[in-house]
Amino acid sequence: MSYVAEKKPHAVLIPYPSQGHINPLFKLAKLLHFRGFHITFVNTEYNHKRLLKSRGQNSFDSLTDFTFETIPDGLTLMEGNGDFSQDISSLCQSIRKNFYQHFYELLAKLKDSAIYGHIPPVTCLVSDCFMPFTIQVAEELAFPILLFSPASASTFYSALHFRTLQDKGLIPLKGSNLWKEDTKCLEWLESKEPKSVVYVNFGSHAVLTPEQLVEFAWGLANSMKPFLWIIRPDLVIGGSSILSSKFKNEISDRGLIISWCPQERVLNHPSIGGFLTHCGWNSTTESICAGVPMLCWPYFFDQPTNCKYICDEWEIGIKIDTNVKREKVEKLINELMVGDKGKKMRQNVIELKKKADENTSSGGCSYINLDKVIKEVLLKQY
Repeated sequence: MSYVAEKKPHAVLIPYPSQGHINPLFKLAKLLHFRGFHITFVNTEYNHKRLLKSRGQNSFDSLTDFTFETIPDGLTLMEGNGDFSQDISSLCQSIRKNFYQHFYELLAKLKDSAIYGHIPPVTCLVSDCFMPFTIQVAEELAFPILLFSPASASTFYSALHFRTLQDKGLIPLKGSNLWKEDTKCLEWLESKEPKSVVYVNFGSHAVLTPEQLVEFAWGLANSMKPFLWIIRPDLVIGGSSILSSKFKNEISDRGLIISWCPQERVLNHPSIGGFLTHCGWNSTTESICAGVPMLCWPYFFDQPTNCKYICDEWEIGIKIDTNVKREKVEKLINELMVGDKGKKMRQNVIELKKKADENTSSGGCSYINLDKVIKEVLLKQY
């Protein structure tokens, strides 16, 4: 279905400036583009530089009706131009203080471009719900706005009742790739047996102590299972992610460690049998859609809630204690990969995968709901 008119509707999308928020909003941007929208996707200057570094300086030049714009984040000069996730507390403070004016000025620039016929006039905004200043901008400029939550429905609902849940002690809530992907890992996976490899990735913000890194490392090594482990440059507190030569020698024939990868392609590879994850919502949904059961080590924010559903409600994962120990990691990896509980979890996640496929296919409830949002919100005044 296409919504192309004489002049295209023009949606401006702005994510919270973090990998886990950029990815799902970028997917929505691609869906809207497919439905006939001109897209302006707004990153911070810092993250856009990282995006171009990972994808290539000219990687987006050939896109039609899909443009990128940037706004300053107020932190770049403080934190330099490294390949690291920015501090969440500092970002939140800067969003409250600085982003409104920069975003307003960007929309004024887009209005000028539309006057001269370079792009269609902006017709709607799509904002990450963690960027609340966009609501004020939309009201002042009379744009319809869609607020997008990158977290699960259960987490979103829990957040609405956070104080009550916290008082009752029920929920332990804590307060498009920016790294260059190493695709050689896909060749390495080709050499492995079906469902034999443990994929390990703690996402873009979780950090380990050096002691936790070592415990995970030897748990993986002692399990004797092949594994692909993503160790970001900033994964370890203090910046030192160096593992001993003894460990490297031990896993040389069955372990591969890289800094980042195309996660969806990895999870959908036939050789992947399990996913050791921080339980971010992107990773959770991608694992379900690939039919891969999980070992869960939640770090913060929505991840403990996601973990509860993964392990207790859907029964497609097993939780690892925060105080991680190598013996426990070894035991749970073997349970996940070859144990009876792991087999049951694999059956359960395959059933969830089937439901996800049905819901997102033409005529499915997710497909129908997206059409409804487009017609009743984004195109309401168009």
